[in-house]
Amino acid sequence: MAIKTATTQEDLLHCKQPVLQFRTHLDPDTYLDTMQEVIDGGFTLAFITDDAGKAAGIVGYRFINMLRTGKTIYIDDLFVLPEYRGKGYASQLLGHVREVATTHAVKQVHLDSGYQLHPAHRLYLNHGFILNCLHFAYAV
Repeated sequence: MAIKTATTQEDLLHCKQPVLQFRTHLDPDTYLDTMQEVIDGGFTLAFITDDAGKAAGIVGYRFINMLRTGKTIYIDDLFVLPEYRGKGYASQLLGHVREVATTHAVKQVHLDSGYQLHPAHRLYLNHGFILNCLHFAYAV
């Protein structure tokens, strides 16, 4: 198992299955353009591979600096393909983000999670995350 940051179109294509399985609203035909647009906006995509080199999971994050939190990493996406769940891949991806945070002197890592995703909540709590606010949004 290795974790790599997606820096090339080949890497992005390697991550296509887990990204599209997680973000089902994305158009497969414009996947590369969409990924390049979010990367140009500060998004980083990292992926973990199985022993055969297949992308088993992804974590997408960005650096933000807010008055409330200071320099922070915000995790947009964390997903492991169903056949790899329960094998520690998500924990390794979270550990990768922790290492990135430490390297860049980031003091906090934040993420949002859907109410119904109880297994994910257990994972986050086991990794030291706390429930510290409610996130509100509205569509424009």
